[in-house]
Amino acid sequence: MTEKTLSMPDFRLDHTMIRVKDLDRSLDFYTRILGMKIHRKTEYPEGRFTNTFVGYIGEDEGTNIELTYNWDEEEDYVKGNGWGHLAIKVSDVYETSEYLKQHGVEFTKEPSPMKNGTRILAFIKDPDGYVIELNEPLEQKN
Repeated sequence: MTEKTLSMPDFRLDHTMIRVKDLDRSLDFYTRILGMKIHRKTEYPEGRFTNTFVGYIGEDEGTNIELTYNWDEEEDYVKGNGWGHLAIKVSDVYETSEYLKQHGVEFTKEPSPMKNGTRILAFIKDPDGYVIELNEPLEQKN
């Protein structure tokens, strides 16, 4: 019997799941402030949780964020030290930052060029303390 050579499957990033304490507050942040759309919201009464998928394009077209709300969770979630951040590309980090400041968004790093890099970066926190990078290629600034 000869072994069949398999080709590489066509992988693509589907979604990132984060747990949220207050689903309404998180949905307001991701939809009203960051401009994402809700693509799917499903309640699982037997499991006592709700999954909501948000993003800029539909689930079939690109990557989304899965916000998971566990109904009975009383404590804040512990953020692992292996967690990094979500990244959102924007056309103008400085202008976007001003907009976010008007909406009371917390910054962990103000906008500035990346050291020895090719981007302008800023870092913000969502309502649950997850870090989000805003980035813009430097070549856009002329």
